[in-house]
Amino acid sequence: MSPGSDDLLDVGHAAGLVVDARGTILRCTPAAENLLRRSARDLYGRRVRDLLAVPGSWRAVLEQRDGPVWDGRAELAPDGGGEVEFRVLPLADGRHAGSPPRFLVLGAPRFLVSQWRQGHAFMRELFLQDRIGLAVLDKELRLVRTNTHLLPYSGVPGELYGVRLADFLREADARVIDARLREVLTTGVPLVAVDVQVHTQVEPGAGRIMALSAFRLQEANGLVMGVTALFVDVTEQRLSRRRLDLLHRATTVLSTNLSAEETTRDLADVLVAALADVAVVEVAEAVFTYAEPVPEHHHQHVLRRTAVAGISPDVLGSGTDVAVDTGGALSGRLWSRATEATADLPDAVGARPHGMSAWLRARGAILGRIIVGRDANRPPFTAEDLALLEEIASRTALVVDNVRRYARERNAAVGLQRSLLPSATTDTPTVHAASVYLPTDTATGVSGDWFDVIPLSSARVALVVGDVVGHGLQATATMARMRTAVRTLADLDLEPDELLTHLDDLVSQFAIDSDGTEATRPPGTEIAFGSFGATCLYMTYDPVTRRCVVASAGHPPPALVAPDGSVAYLDVSPGPPLGVGGLPFEPIETEVEDGSVLALYTDGLIERSHADLDEGMAALRRALSVILAPGRPLEDAGAGVVRALVPGPLSDDVTLLLAAVRGVPADDSATWTFEADPSVVAEARAHVLSQLSRWDLDDLAFTTELVASELVTNAIRYAGGPVVLRLIRAERLICEVSDRSGTQPRMRRAQATEEGGRGLFLIAQLTERWGSRYTRTGKTIWTEQSLPPRL
Repeated sequence: MSPGSDDLLDVGHAAGLVVDARGTILRCTPAAENLLRRSARDLYGRRVRDLLAVPGSWRAVLEQRDGPVWDGRAELAPDGGGEVEFRVLPLADGRHAGSPPRFLVLGAPRFLVSQWRQGHAFMRELFLQDRIGLAVLDKELRLVRTNTHLLPYSGVPGELYGVRLADFLREADARVIDARLREVLTTGVPLVAVDVQVHTQVEPGAGRIMALSAFRLQEANGLVMGVTALFVDVTEQRLSRRRLDLLHRATTVLSTNLSAEETTRDLADVLVAALADVAVVEVAEAVFTYAEPVPEHHHQHVLRRTAVAGISPDVLGSGTDVAVDTGGALSGRLWSRATEATADLPDAVGARPHGMSAWLRARGAILGRIIVGRDANRPPFTAEDLALLEEIASRTALVVDNVRRYARERNAAVGLQRSLLPSATTDTPTVHAASVYLPTDTATGVSGDWFDVIPLSSARVALVVGDVVGHGLQATATMARMRTAVRTLADLDLEPDELLTHLDDLVSQFAIDSDGTEATRPPGTEIAFGSFGATCLYMTYDPVTRRCVVASAGHPPPALVAPDGSVAYLDVSPGPPLGVGGLPFEPIETEVEDGSVLALYTDGLIERSHADLDEGMAALRRALSVILAPGRPLEDAGAGVVRALVPGPLSDDVTLLLAAVRGVPADDSATWTFEADPSVVAEARAHVLSQLSRWDLDDLAFTTELVASELVTNAIRYAGGPVVLRLIRAERLICEVSDRSGTQPRMRRAQATEEGGRGLFLIAQLTERWGSRYTRTGKTIWTEQSLPPRL
């Protein structure tokens, strides 16, 4: 470099002077002008000694020299900048023969020199420390200077000056780091703690995670010199965080639902995504059969392969049962294909070079195991990985055991609920009914939904559906009590509104019996409906008149599907829910065509998420119109309606009762009305004999004639007229006598000296069933006889 070039004096913040042997100033830098407080014009040609407070000190500085570089200190003139420190360097061309010697004088205020020295000491200590890897790279990303802790791994050369990262790091890692550093070099934007993978070419499998920070180096004039990079080994911190994150995600999926299959499938997916290349979860067969699991001290266990991830489930036979012999070894283990036999493991997992497994143990029993494997391109599992898997297995075991216990209890509760309900299908000569009952998917397991199809007198039938407030066994028990009460009241042949009134009293009594607070309950307050209430819809169908009578206690109205497929809701005026009291129940009466279908349901079918009651009822109407096609079995249609309306998990029980009605043909019934005159009894007997003859039921003529004569005679004697006699040929022969009296007859044993009192006793002996029911105009006494078998 030429001594006269401008680059020679480009020395940053130091004052630079070029002087001859006598100390005459030949050139100066702007910093020298600032330091000496003179312009370059005033400085050129002057001697350095004239600028000092003690002129002789310049000669003293020169006499201290020892070699090509020497230092000194001098005080500037009063109009200068105070005390300065000098560094004098002889210029190279001053040594040539015939050329006068020249020197480069660098000077700076003493305080600035002190700062430079402190900075030099800091940089020296920074490169000596061994906690952070420090590297200075030039503009071509060649290493200029490093400390001892740059990358202390196998495969890093001992001498790194002028070496590129790609010369000793894995190509992919070096490419990523170079791209990051070049971005800093180009933009000047610092890089702060960005994680990068570092694998040496000698040990590619023993990778480390480094937090890389970098900033650009440049001169004061903006000239870019290179980049400084700091490498901090954060492998253990990052692995610990990843293990903690994996444990958190595993715990999250384990707490999602109460299904062993879904839970283990989600867990296997989490393990493959973060820990392994393939994962298998096997659960004890007892979890699915509601049996007690095998104790852990037994060696033989039957497991079901419930989850496979990282490979096709068909390869490992997902869902199949496998017999496993623990051999008494119940701790988790690491294995290598080259060092340990893996005959008891699935082939697709045991064939992997690296793997580990852990047992699911809870409350002294084996509930399954977790198996994971890695391919050869990943490092082996460590003891820390095994400890993590065992922790996950421990939490999984508790979840699986809770699933087992919940499933067992829920199965028992649902079994109890179903045992308290009638058969799913009911077939009578006048009604064919099919039902669908789905328990809730919530942890409580069951609710208080119920339905019933109750045969009544005179070939009539009652359809009932109800919903008890709450969930669990308490609601189930209340449902059972209510169903029993309804059947008892139905046996009395009460009208729907009257039956609901009696049922409302019973539900209120249930609440009083449950807490015994009747005496302390303030006047005018109702029983707590939230803990002991219910809704109910009761309907009776008369196949002779083809009329339905309906009353509702806070329950949604039934739907009527006509033979042409049109759907309409019956205009029922619902009364208050049972247990509230205070208002009457209003019945409605409607005529139903033969072939129509009545749909009774609970609110779980129409109260879907994000939909109000009207939208749910509209959806039910559409589903009934589409799915209840003529000729389609009611059993299939009911299941189709439920699937259409409730596609997802159930938050409440769902009950649907479909009843196809068919009336008694007009030729199978006959009715006569008589005045209150004893002479009509003979006429009544004649009508009965004539009708039975037309029906080819002469075998029942004597008995039926006697029954009709006795009932008509009693009605005329005790109730007055008019008296209505009706014969119905349905599944049985029914004989009815109706009058306007509200007095119910009672059968008694007549004394030997009494002339009367034996009529009802004879009727009870001659018929299979008999009874009486109140009507809106009086009462009806009825009898039933079995029809003779048809040839």
